Amino acid sequence: MPTTKKARTTSKRNSPDAIAVLKKDHEKVRGLLKKLESSALKGRAGSSDLVRQIDRELKVHTQIEEEIFYPAFKAAVRSKEDRELYFEAVEEHHVVDLVLPEVKETEETAEEFAAKAKVLKDLVEHHAGEEEKEMFPKARKVMERSELQELGRRLEQRKQELGAE
Repeated sequence: MPTTKKARTTSKRNSPDAIAVLKKDHEKVRGLLKKLESSALKGRAGSSDLVRQIDRELKVHTQIEEEIFYPAFKAAVRSKEDRELYFEAVEEHHVVDLVLPEVKETEETAEEFAAKAKVLKDLVEHHAGEEEKEMFPKARKVMERSELQELGRRLEQRKQELGAE
């Protein structure tokens, strides 16, 4: 049965925009990192499962941001200061990519595991906070609502392709 124009419009209107998709990811990862920090500080077993889950979530999230959202943001902004947000975000992803393997390779019973888990948590929270306070509000100003909704659709589709939960 063919989809009517009204059904397509309603479906598009109800889908989350790019910023909502990315913020939802941020909240999920923040929750996982909080559990990891708590578990690591208490020396509980099972931290390695959390690290694997965090690794998977961060890889999918950073990939969709770098493939879809960041290029659209960079193309939409005009000032050097706004473009700098793009470059900082990419570099912060790079730093997380350096720290995450260290956390993964450290035995969860090792004394330094909790410290590494906390540093990872701090890095991710700082990055997500900057995006939410600076980049996302700027994106709302320079991008049309329809563009953000289309980006949201593309982000969700790409997450599925990458096997996100």
